[in-house]
Amino acid sequence: MQNWTEQVPELFAPAFWGWGELDVRFSTEQPPDELISNVHVVARTEGGIVVCRNDLGWRFLPGGTREPGEAIVETARRELLEEAGARLLGPLTWVGAHRADHRRPGPYRPHLPHPVSYWINVVADVVIDHEPTNPADGEQVLEVVVLPADEAIAYLDAMDDNQGVMGNVVRLAQAMGLI
Repeated sequence: MQNWTEQVPELFAPAFWGWGELDVRFSTEQPPDELISNVHVVARTEGGIVVCRNDLGWRFLPGGTREPGEAIVETARRELLEEAGARLLGPLTWVGAHRADHRRPGPYRPHLPHPVSYWINVVADVVIDHEPTNPADGEQVLEVVVLPADEAIAYLDAMDDNQGVMGNVVRLAQAMGLI
C-alpha cells in the first residue's frame, strides 16, 4: 500500500479552517455515507482539469454541500452544473476526505452531520457544455478554465480559500495515477 502522506504531506497535516471553525484531518479512508456533508470533484475533461474562480477571487475545484436526502453522485452532478456548467460522464473515483470536527455548537444546515462530518474528494470525467448556473444561494462563479494538471495545481495554489487544499488534492490524484 502506498504511503500518500509522504507524497503530499501538507494535505495530510492537521489543520484549522477558521472560516467554518473546523479542525480537519485528511485521509484516504472512506467514511460512512451518512457523515459526508460535502463533495469536491477533480473533473477530468478534454484538455485537463476543470477549475473555477468565484466573485471573491477564490480558486477551487467544483463541489459543495450535500442537500437533504441527496446521494453523493447527485451532489457531484448538481455542483458540477452549478459551478462549472459541466455534465458528469462516468463514475466517481475515490481520492480521500477531510474529517471535520466542528467547533460550532450546531450544524451549518439542519440536515448535515454534526459534530463530525466529512468533505470528500473524487475524480470524474465530465464535459463542459453549459455556463455555470450560479444559483443565488451558491458561489458566484466568474471563470471556469480547463488546464493541464500541473497548471491547474499552480492556478489553485495562487488563490485558494483553504490553505492550499485544492491544489494538494489534485497533486494527490496525480500521484495516485487518476489524472
